[in-house]
Amino acid sequence: MHIGLGLPIADPVALPEWARRAESAGFSTLGLLDRLVYDNPEPLVTLAVLAGITNRIRLQTEVLIAPLRDPALLAKQAATLDLISGGRFALGLGVGGRDDDHEATGTDIHTRGRRLDEQLAIMRRLWSGEPFSDTCGPIGPAPTRPDGPELLFGGFQPAAIDRVGRWGGGFLAAAPPSWAGNLFDLARRSWTEHGRSGAPRIVAQLNAVLGPQPLIDQARAAILGYYEFSGRADHMAAGLLTTPDQIRFSIKQFEDLGADETMLYCYGTDPDQIDRFAEVVL
Repeated sequence: MHIGLGLPIADPVALPEWARRAESAGFSTLGLLDRLVYDNPEPLVTLAVLAGITNRIRLQTEVLIAPLRDPALLAKQAATLDLISGGRFALGLGVGGRDDDHEATGTDIHTRGRRLDEQLAIMRRLWSGEPFSDTCGPIGPAPTRPDGPELLFGGFQPAAIDRVGRWGGGFLAAAPPSWAGNLFDLARRSWTEHGRSGAPRIVAQLNAVLGPQPLIDQARAAILGYYEFSGRADHMAAGLLTTPDQIRFSIKQFEDLGADETMLYCYGTDPDQIDRFAEVVL
């Protein structure tokens, strides 16, 4: 089981320190959330900065809201980040669910799933070196692999999870162990039904904080603010893990379900959490 860290979004200036310390401590991956109409750093720009100051640790979006973006430009950005990081970048994708994000980009929230599939087809063609159209040439640079960066897909509905097999990507599960197992099974079934060899990479997520009560309060308030739009903010905050035993137990549950990696998402901004987490789980 690999253990990664989901970076806090409230203090972007501190994230280079988080990246250096996480790599030194032995964490596997740095993950970053995506929103548009919110006070968070843009994930591709931020992960590019972090790629430049690290050497080993992987970088992934969890998840990038692709329908808000132009597919040709996104293909170029993702390929560039994949290339300059030496293949350490994984492009986690989802459709999002906030009306305001789509209003700000002039995109239709009701067609976001279909738009993502159209984007994926375009990006895969561009990553393979094909021209954009009969009148428009290829868009480089070439990524480290012919089919582009590793793809991960987040979602809860069968149609969303079926992208794992259709597009040959892994699965990001933002769900507690108590009901993540069914989602894992859907992802694996999609993989098999689409004739993929091997198995999809399964990445689980846990919201966690270790430290004094003010830090716990800060993390809980940040979760409530981030998920306010969803109607499930209280539920998400209630699931915040705050003790070593809770964290170890939940990671073991995901390991028993066959997850390949668990991301500990940090909403508190104290970077000393990195050392506390490392002592508990590494």
